Amino acid sequence: MANKTSQHILGTSANLLGFCLFVITSLHVLDKAELSIIDELTSLVALFLTLSSVLSFVSIRTDNMRYEFKLEQIADYLFLISLIGILGIIIFITINFWA
Repeated sequence: MANKTSQHILGTSANLLGFCLFVITSLHVLDKAELSIIDELTSLVALFLTLSSVLSFVSIRTDNMRYEFKLEQIADYLFLISLIGILGIIIFITINFWA
């Protein structure tokens, strides 16, 4: 019954991690990293997405059902926190670069 979402979390969080790394790289190339907290927030979200990816991968690979369910839950919560963080990043980018 477990591992209902681990496969989806693994792929999606890896893709969103690429988005975060693109944002961080873009800010440093444009020399805008010092002007805002966007790269710090993006780094934190990237860390949560990495942890979510690792935990969902381990959840898929483990044979212990209780351990599998717990890892999947933690990965799910980290993924949700990351999505909220990405919303914050998009809002900060819109506010900082719109003007």
